[in-house]
Amino acid sequence: MAKDGSLALHKGHGKGAEAMPGSGGWLRVPEGQDELIIVSVAPTHCHCHHGGCQLRDGARRAMGAEEAARGPGGSDSRSEPRVPGTSGRSRQQGPPALSGARPGPRWRPGAPTCGGSMAAAAGGRRAKAPRGAAARRRPRPAAPGADGRPRATAGRPADEEVSSDSETESPLLGRRRREAAEEEVEETPQEKKLRLAKQYLEELRQLEEERAEDEEELEPADLIGDRLKEDVLEQRGRLQRLVAKDVQPPDPARIRVLRGHQLPVTCLVISPDDKFIFSASKDGSLIKWEVDSGKRLCVAPGGKKGTEERHMGHASQVLCMAISSDGKYLATGDRNKLIMIWDAATCKRLHIFTGHRDAVSGLSFRKGTHQLYSASHDRCVKVWDVAENAYVETLFGHQDVITGLDSLTRECCVTAGGRDGTVRLWKIPEESQLVFSGHQGSIDCIQLINEEHMVSGADDGSVALWGLTKKKPLALARQAHGEQGTEGLQQPCWVTAVAALRNSDLLATGSHSGSVKLWKCGEGFRKLEHLLDIPLVGFVNSLKFSAAGDFLVAGIGQEHRLGRWWRIKEAKNSIYIIPLKQKTTTSSPESPGSS
Repeated sequence: MAKDGSLALHKGHGKGAEAMPGSGGWLRVPEGQDELIIVSVAPTHCHCHHGGCQLRDGARRAMGAEEAARGPGGSDSRSEPRVPGTSGRSRQQGPPALSGARPGPRWRPGAPTCGGSMAAAAGGRRAKAPRGAAARRRPRPAAPGADGRPRATAGRPADEEVSSDSETESPLLGRRRREAAEEEVEETPQEKKLRLAKQYLEELRQLEEERAEDEEELEPADLIGDRLKEDVLEQRGRLQRLVAKDVQPPDPARIRVLRGHQLPVTCLVISPDDKFIFSASKDGSLIKWEVDSGKRLCVAPGGKKGTEERHMGHASQVLCMAISSDGKYLATGDRNKLIMIWDAATCKRLHIFTGHRDAVSGLSFRKGTHQLYSASHDRCVKVWDVAENAYVETLFGHQDVITGLDSLTRECCVTAGGRDGTVRLWKIPEESQLVFSGHQGSIDCIQLINEEHMVSGADDGSVALWGLTKKKPLALARQAHGEQGTEGLQQPCWVTAVAALRNSDLLATGSHSGSVKLWKCGEGFRKLEHLLDIPLVGFVNSLKFSAAGDFLVAGIGQEHRLGRWWRIKEAKNSIYIIPLKQKTTTSSPESPGSS
């Protein structure tokens, strides 16, 4: 063994042996030499540096010259020997042969070696797996060490970086990759749009054919055309179904009352399929109701303040809630600055969003997504991704507490700014906002009618219709719910809740005046006409139309949802389901509204 760690070959016997250093893994024996006598290797100079090296166990076994001269198949090989573990392409040239030398011994694949690490160190390359007959012989697995863990495999140090370029790929993995590559179909953006359009039309055709079978009215082609026109108008915000003129006063005997909350109901939502109602209250409880039977399916009771971590529900007043358009997630916000995300099917709490510095007063999911908008008394709007359980950004602009929020399909939302007297449209991608003004008092509620129009209510008793292209209201109804108080000290009744049947001309407003009012929007949303009153005692803190427009749900409480300015003792903290009768079963033709 030389100082540089190279191997030396000794010929002859005893002290007269002559040493010939090997180079690059090549070992030559001069012609006339009968014996090949051993080489010993100092363990400290082994190139592999791993505990399983077989060279540390002692001297190599002697190999007879005749056996060493044979190849792996047992025949006498006259070709130049190569280092085990290297391929023909990466084989390095050995040292020049000695004069009169005969072919030297070839390392036997099963012989004790350092797994190719010595050859790799000498040649400057990582050793590859042997081929041919040597590749057909399977190496024995390494025996476990003293600590019970398997030793590092000979030929590959435990901390060696394995490159995929030097590893042989298994036939099974290669076949799978080829199959995946064959299945993968590359398509251009235009081809993708065409494929999605065809898929959408096919879904529409199937849906309208089912409707046609039930109603036996029009041909499927006509129904598809009408549906496409309706979708275009809806996306442009100009769809206005004329359904208000067909609504009839409900039969008081058919109005159902659902009771379960101990304190005033503050907010509610209806599931997208109109089968369930979710309601919340000042007592912190959350209840899921079945519309048809009126039964309570799930109840998440409220807890005491400070027990949010141990208690699965809210520990303070719940002020707002929203449900995703696919009915998967339910979001609720409370006075304790928390937003809780629930599984709408099981009423199991999934996440808690924190970040607001005051009460959360408004929530809305962007339609068709799991993007959530939240508004707070801290005067800011936050954007969240519920599916990823992530916070996105914060928007600022209002000068007073935000009291309401709503959104539809576009990446924007509208908010009511309380006593700053403004309604704002937030354009999320542009990080900009449009400011609208027209109410004289605190704006307490707001809702979008379609993508281009909205309705709001204030404590000055006014109800306003807005178009997103004008800063002033398109229509304004003052003292919409009359006045209250003694003569000479009369004040308008606050408008505490508004609701709109999406993409239609039907609106509803609530107050503490003793009734819910239904309204009709004129053509182009430039006029507001009163239709009828529905008697209800108490503060109407929340109103929602069903998606089909066949019923209206009202959340009633003895107190206003945002405070305790006064109390109506005759009221019952409950939920009212009000059926809406219509003269005809189908809606009138759509009318494009102008803004």
